[in-house]
Amino acid sequence: MENERTTLGEQSRTKVHFTDSDLINPTNPILVNLIGAGGTGSKVLTALMETNHSLIELGHTGLQIRLWDDDIVTNANLGRQRFAECEIGLYKSVALINRANRFSGTNWKAETVKFEKDCLGKLPENAGASIYISCVDSVKARFEIADILKMLNNRKAYSNRPRYWLDFGNSQHTGQVLLSTIGNIQQSNSEKFETVANLPFVTDEFGEILKQSEEQDDTPSCSLAEALEKQDLFINSSLAQMGCSLLWNLFRNGMTKNRGFFLNLKSFHSQPIKL
Repeated sequence: MENERTTLGEQSRTKVHFTDSDLINPTNPILVNLIGAGGTGSKVLTALMETNHSLIELGHTGLQIRLWDDDIVTNANLGRQRFAECEIGLYKSVALINRANRFSGTNWKAETVKFEKDCLGKLPENAGASIYISCVDSVKARFEIADILKMLNNRKAYSNRPRYWLDFGNSQHTGQVLLSTIGNIQQSNSEKFETVANLPFVTDEFGEILKQSEEQDDTPSCSLAEALEKQDLFINSSLAQMGCSLLWNLFRNGMTKNRGFFLNLKSFHSQPIKL
């Protein structure tokens, strides 16, 4: 009878993931690699500016962002992405980071290359960070990021140790955000909750679904009108706000019961992904 009560008690405990303690009380700003500066990435950067300011006001050391993108701003990017006409011809990462630094007084960095290994399999310079946020539009890029993160996790690093990967993805009206841990995150003992130390990569859990979606047309759009046929005007900004809210709660509450969500903007329905 006692064993039965214990089993029932364990089943009724809510699963949670406690945020890595080094991110709650760091001595230096937390390094974040934001990968992709397009429709979603440009808006995630704005949300990270707000997150950084709020964390500092609360006595936290804040964030140090490095934005990766080798694309150039074109006329087709105006309107749906965070770019002005005077920025056409500039690297997206440079345009966004310059603007963020002027606005916030930060010293964030831009990388005008893809976040990928070179032809010899060497990791990109400045690849180290604690948090990785991917806003990429190809399946290949996601698997490349996953491969790099696994390589980084196998290295012994005492600073900038990779801890979390937050991946954003969307189609025309729907999208999802998924939080993964890079390896196991040590969890505090808890009698109230069932703690979860490892959150699997999106490429491990949904790899086959991602590969099937690769068959869809992913060619660049030559105009805003053409882009809107592929992605609804507000799907990127909706995902950016909700996804960065998940990240904010990791800092603010020190834990999460959800590791992401699915969003359907056409039906205004969102579904949390429980641990």
